[in-house]
Amino acid sequence: MTNLVMGIDLGSTSLKAIAYDLDGNLVAQGSTPTKLTHPKENPEWAIWLPEDIWGGAADAIQQAVSQLDSPSQIKAVAVTGMGQDGLPVAEDGEWLYPFISWHDGRTAEQFDWWLKNITGEKTFLRAGLSAWPINAAMRLLWMQEHEPEILKKAHKWLLIEDFLNYQLCGEWATDYSMASCFALFDPTSNTWSEELINQSGIEHRLLPDAKPSGMPLGVVTAEAAARTGLEEGTPVILGGHDHLCGALPVGVFHEGTALNVSGTWEMILTPAQRPVLDSALYEIGMTVQPHVAQSPYTAEMTTGIWGGNPSAGMLEWFRTFARFTPEAKDVPLPEWDVLIDDAKETAVGAGGMLFLPHNSGASCPIVDGKSRGAFVGMTDRVGVPEFFRAIIEGLCYQYKGMLVGLEKCLDKTLDRCVTVGGVSRNHFWLQTKASILGRNVEVPAVEEATALGAAILAGLGVGLYENLETAYERTYREGKVIEPIAEDAKYYEKQFEVYQQLYPALQEINEQCGK
Repeated sequence: MTNLVMGIDLGSTSLKAIAYDLDGNLVAQGSTPTKLTHPKENPEWAIWLPEDIWGGAADAIQQAVSQLDSPSQIKAVAVTGMGQDGLPVAEDGEWLYPFISWHDGRTAEQFDWWLKNITGEKTFLRAGLSAWPINAAMRLLWMQEHEPEILKKAHKWLLIEDFLNYQLCGEWATDYSMASCFALFDPTSNTWSEELINQSGIEHRLLPDAKPSGMPLGVVTAEAAARTGLEEGTPVILGGHDHLCGALPVGVFHEGTALNVSGTWEMILTPAQRPVLDSALYEIGMTVQPHVAQSPYTAEMTTGIWGGNPSAGMLEWFRTFARFTPEAKDVPLPEWDVLIDDAKETAVGAGGMLFLPHNSGASCPIVDGKSRGAFVGMTDRVGVPEFFRAIIEGLCYQYKGMLVGLEKCLDKTLDRCVTVGGVSRNHFWLQTKASILGRNVEVPAVEEATALGAAILAGLGVGLYENLETAYERTYREGKVIEPIAEDAKYYEKQFEVYQQLYPALQEINEQCGK
């Protein structure tokens, strides 16, 4: 029977379990929705119930296993997914409080305290990331203030991937990339920062041991085997943060590469040989995080540098009112294909209109939570197609700003641009991006890059791959390369200079609008 490895991906929308052969071919998969809950007593809060995360993930695993000849085909599993969200767990494994979701804004006061007493820049210079309200440290501070008795009973605070690992094999640990989500982890030494822990007042005992991605953690217990369909004794290998796992099967652990994860959020990621904790990277909103590409599997890159902003959600926002009749509530939303086809028919430049994609503030390369979105250059000759095109162009300009800013800070050219995610299936968007960047955009034919990256780590952990380079060579699938259209690229290069003037021109106005 064929040897398989499984990647389990805990996402905000769905919980997936995917089994691959060692050449990266998808063999079996299962998926369940990720259930976000709003407590009745506090409907503005947002939580993940532990029983929903474990139950949903177990169901997804069971679906995938049921498609195989035998569960013994799966030689190892590894977990990846979203960062930040965690919960307190007692020493006997009882979960004591739900996961506070990244959608939940209850930690605003703790965040303000952190900025005043520790500061965002110090957090970056010690932990490699800007302080955010969703950092695990902020949730721990909230629990210390509002649920101190629960926290006293806790043995460890487990992030969502670490919680699932515990459910599978009964071991307490996190990997370096997930540990960084606490804002308490030093990427220069891959150890917890005693300075930040002491200054924050968080108890060190709550933090799990941190280990490299790809390291064996434990084996599937009899109880987990009965619930998931996995074979008892199947090795559980440490995975890592989702975007970093997604970098493995497309080779973004090589020098000079840039990964564009493009979907609800758009992110840029490049590897580095060592952590670069430089104020210039902090000023443009970048994060420096341990890569899941770790020794002994690779000697080349151990750090990931990345930044991002909300992206495709702005098109969904626009779609909700881009209806073709005043009786909007009685008319279905326009089909995506219709909007895209109509936008294609418009001229490059959206009739001279520009869009500043700051509807949710700005994160990178401009850091300003008070900034707001704007359409500039409207005339009575523009309509829905031009607006739609302007949004896509604005998002591509913003991505170019991230790429250019990152290259400037690192003093290097990132000459291989790889795109994965939902937008990688939208040729119009990709073509616009290539022309605005003035560079080729590579779209590998990889199925579910994030889960595959976790599966590669699973294979490395049990010796099915000799090293990361070997795994990449076996699993990589060439896709398509989108080249810039020369005439369009020439126009966009000039227009990018105009786009860069939008934020400073509107900064004071937007700040006043927010008062």
